Amino acid sequence: MMDKEIIMTNTNQSSQTIPPTLDHVIGQQKVVAKLKVAVESSFFDGEVPLPHILLTGPPGTGKTMLSKVLSKEMASEFYEILGQTIVSPQALNGFLMSPESANSILFIDECHEMSPWIQTALYKAIEEGCVFLANEMQQKVQKLKLQPFTLILATTDPQRLLQPLRDRIKLNCQLRRYTSEDIQLILRQKIRQIGWEVEDEVLEQIANRSFGTPRLALRLMDSVRRTARSLGETNLTIQHANQTFEIEEMDSIGLSSDETQYLSILSDSVRPMRLGVIASRMGLPIEAVAKVVESNLIWLGYVDRSEQGRSLTVSGLEHIQNQRSVSSDQQRDGGQQ
Repeated sequence: MMDKEIIMTNTNQSSQTIPPTLDHVIGQQKVVAKLKVAVESSFFDGEVPLPHILLTGPPGTGKTMLSKVLSKEMASEFYEILGQTIVSPQALNGFLMSPESANSILFIDECHEMSPWIQTALYKAIEEGCVFLANEMQQKVQKLKLQPFTLILATTDPQRLLQPLRDRIKLNCQLRRYTSEDIQLILRQKIRQIGWEVEDEVLEQIANRSFGTPRLALRLMDSVRRTARSLGETNLTIQHANQTFEIEEMDSIGLSSDETQYLSILSDSVRPMRLGVIASRMGLPIEAVAKVVESNLIWLGYVDRSEQGRSLTVSGLEHIQNQRSVSSDQQRDGGQQ
């Protein structure tokens, strides 16, 4: 059986950053409302555990956080594992048999990384409430009943899940990117917890560069704090933020140097450009460009994808032209000094 300490969350360690209840969760109102209904229904009907849940959405939008909040709401043990680490039936069975009591929450992050045959074994376990253990010595298969549990699957790529597995999940929740206002509320919540002093403009500028992703915003605020502390200061000011953005090679809306280079390459072409050509000019693997570099650009509406290739939209072209103008002005000002 898998070591319980590896997959069971340390609730004392996470309690400072995980909201205590769904009422304390900022953003994702529609998903939170759906989960509240499930929790209340479960309590009134006496039907615990909760139905199995599928959480989909971009990285960093709160899938793990919501799963842990549900664990608190239900006073349930919480076990988690990454889909790519479940590479054998033994690993899957060990995870499913981890709970020592009923109504635990079992959370599989990046579940689309599980192979089709592991997904098949998982939906069989969900359907029958048991796992099958092979006894090679006796050449028999032992059927072992599982404790009642709630399975929560989280994925950024739900299309890679087998349809029979998706059909057995009763509650489907689509998480979306956060508004700038919600990002700032999350940052303020973090500030109150740890006692930092931060100028309001810092929070606004960080939120504007986070692409609707709390994880990125929190990481960027940590970077601004490191900049302030490196100067021996305790208050986070807009000067610290601007210095951090420069160090991180981040433009006015948060685009990295790679993303800016991608836009620049497209702006120099009058025709749609193949992904392989772009990747070659950037000196990056195609997969890295497709999964990392393009993501925010497509969400912003700066890039169009078609059968012919990639091309800039009007807004994408306007952004890269504005950035070139800003860069030119900065170089001219620097030369005059």
